[in-house]
Amino acid sequence: MNFDLEDNPDGASDNQFENKNGEQSGDADFPSQLPILPLRGLVVYPQTAVPLTIGQSRSIKLVDDALSGNRWVGLITSRDAEKENPDPEDLYEYGTAAIIHRLFRAPDGTIRLLVQGTGRFKVKKFIEGKPYIQAEVEAAPEKIEKGLKIEALSRNVRDQFVAIAEMIPSIPRELVATINSLQDPLQTAYNIANLQRMDLSQAQLILEMDSTADKLRFLVGILTKEGEVLDLGQKIQNEAREEIDKVQREYFLREQLKAIRKELGDEDAQSAEVEEFRQKIKEAKMPPEADKQAQLELERLERLPAAAAEYGVIRTYLDWLVSLPWSTATEEMLDIANARKILDHDHYGLDDVKSRIVEYLAVRKLKSERKDLFEKNQSKDDIRKEREGVILCFVGPPGVGKTSLGQSIAKALNRKFVRTSLGGIRDEAEIRGHRRTYIGAMPGRIIQSLRRVESRNPVFMLDEIDKLTFDYHGDPASALLEVLDPEQNSEFRDNYLEVAFDLSQVMFITTANQLDTIPAPLLDRMEVIEISGYTEREKVEIAKGYLIPRQLRENGLMEKELKFKDDAILEIIRSFTRESGVRNLEREIGSVCRKVVTIREKDHKRIRSISKSYVNEMLGKPRFKPSEEVLKRTSVPGVATGLAWTPVGGEILFIEATSMPGSDKFIITGSLGDVMKESATAAFSFLRSHLSEFGIDPKVVEHRDIHIHVPAGAQPKDGPSAGITITVALASLFLGKALDAKIGMTGEITLRGQVLPVGGIKEKMLAAHRAGLKKIFLPKDNEIDLDELPEEVKKDVEFIPVDTAEEVINQTLLSKK
Repeated sequence: MNFDLEDNPDGASDNQFENKNGEQSGDADFPSQLPILPLRGLVVYPQTAVPLTIGQSRSIKLVDDALSGNRWVGLITSRDAEKENPDPEDLYEYGTAAIIHRLFRAPDGTIRLLVQGTGRFKVKKFIEGKPYIQAEVEAAPEKIEKGLKIEALSRNVRDQFVAIAEMIPSIPRELVATINSLQDPLQTAYNIANLQRMDLSQAQLILEMDSTADKLRFLVGILTKEGEVLDLGQKIQNEAREEIDKVQREYFLREQLKAIRKELGDEDAQSAEVEEFRQKIKEAKMPPEADKQAQLELERLERLPAAAAEYGVIRTYLDWLVSLPWSTATEEMLDIANARKILDHDHYGLDDVKSRIVEYLAVRKLKSERKDLFEKNQSKDDIRKEREGVILCFVGPPGVGKTSLGQSIAKALNRKFVRTSLGGIRDEAEIRGHRRTYIGAMPGRIIQSLRRVESRNPVFMLDEIDKLTFDYHGDPASALLEVLDPEQNSEFRDNYLEVAFDLSQVMFITTANQLDTIPAPLLDRMEVIEISGYTEREKVEIAKGYLIPRQLRENGLMEKELKFKDDAILEIIRSFTRESGVRNLEREIGSVCRKVVTIREKDHKRIRSISKSYVNEMLGKPRFKPSEEVLKRTSVPGVATGLAWTPVGGEILFIEATSMPGSDKFIITGSLGDVMKESATAAFSFLRSHLSEFGIDPKVVEHRDIHIHVPAGAQPKDGPSAGITITVALASLFLGKALDAKIGMTGEITLRGQVLPVGGIKEKMLAAHRAGLKKIFLPKDNEIDLDELPEEVKKDVEFIPVDTAEEVINQTLLSKK
């Protein structure tokens, strides 16, 4: 066995020592003053012979002096095995007196000696001598009991040691036989303790115990625990060996089966499949992590029999891995002029979106030209990495071309286009995929779409992101946080793949009708581009350039066979559609084309041109008459025209007020939300507190019930932007004056009469223009939003920014005509 002494020396065997003078001493009487040799990590017991190796100068001096004298040394263990030069206070109180028997001086300057422990001593006091420690000691002989009990303990300890030795091949059989033949209980305890592995504190405790029976009982506990540990280790080793033998047996059998099939001329389909996968993995050029995973799964596949249930699972997984576009990408076309030409050809207007795509191309082109320069000066900041992905969010009413715009962008960039709809998805696994432990597991829609498009840098459109739902299956919007984050999506981990896939080269475009239902953390990761509804002029141009040619082709007509006049298109827009987009406009144009084809085939009459009169004849009575509706609704006092925002665009809103004898009740109807009801209450309170300022007789509100109603009662309405409209409607009622039918308004009102800014200004102004309104009152803080309006709207409509409700009432009801 190897033991450490002071500077971590190693042990030596008996045959490495030479006897200096051949003297042997078994005398247990030792001097009352001994030179102390500190031991590190080792306890030497009486009646045992132990090899030691020393190397420190003070220890060598101690040994030389002892050899020249009576050969006695005191061996005391240090409490701290790591301390190289223990002081007296670092040593235990009990030690062993020993005689140096043999000594060998090694070429490296160390001394190897064999010492024989003779008796136990207790330190009375340490003497600080130089160059080594000395101590006054007194003998501390052990108590040796007699009788059957001590004999049984000795036999138990010997039997346990023999059992343990049989499980440790490194212990010589001769040594085991010698220990088994010992009869003296104290000698048995010390010799077994000297050979048994235990903590230093336990070894010292055995030395310090006065009773031999206590020493043996303590050893029984240590040997019992050691036997249990060795039994468990052997059990684990046997189980592992059996498993290895089983695997090796299966391997040899499979190899023999392969050889038999080869001799018979049968094709080994499994081997051929494994080789095919190995070639595909090599061709896929995966990143290191994915390649390592693929190789591991391939090794598992090769070891499994084809009939195993797990074989199909691994095969499907490998098939997904090798078929993904790890390194396949389309080359971008960085021609800015050509990209703008393609965008203009495919879509009318939408200048904000087109400008953003042109900016993206310009930056990509400049970065590609300066690629070498950037690589030389590349930042090594691992936290603020360079981001390459683009995440855009197109928000606007239906039918304005959000989805088709994605295809046009892909064509302009020379990238592939892939689209998936998120509407109604409520399961997180639809985005991230299922774990392979599930039956029928597969990746999420992101990975599936990339495999289908066979490119790692497509234009990826996520449609209807505002219509995601969530339930107990999970929250798909939260799963999209990683996908739509340029900081994270370079290492997107699908639950099925379990390896990172780089999405940073993908251009993600999401579409939504409204932002309110998109979770704030998800919205924060996207660059929002609002696409507003179209004006009449824009709709006419879109119809002439895009909708009519497509409907002519779909209905079997040539462009030269049928022409639509501008007045006919305007009639369809004004009288048969009321929308921000052009979807219904295209349907009505298609309806006209189908009727033309029916007349052609049935009556053999060819219509070459569609005029306004033909539109009314073919589509029937007009569905909408905005101007007439406004005139009819606002012809009596107590009615005001407001403006509202909806997910499908702007709308005009009529606020009606009336009064009747009653008990001062304030009634609000029309399927209104709490916010709109509170706005109505605030408007009424403001007006009642300022009746005299507007020349209103207080008697008009005394003992009367006031009823406010917003028509289209089946449609829920909410929001604060009707506050000023309600105020003016009530003022019109109390003054008995009707409002001008061409006036509209929007804005939130406070109890002090201030007009606060509201949202959706652009959509509301477009709705006012469609309805034929000519004068709009809006909050002064919203004046900056008018810059986004088309020139056509600015030219036809007068916008009057206001700060207070007094200004609106004065200019609409109290102004001199």
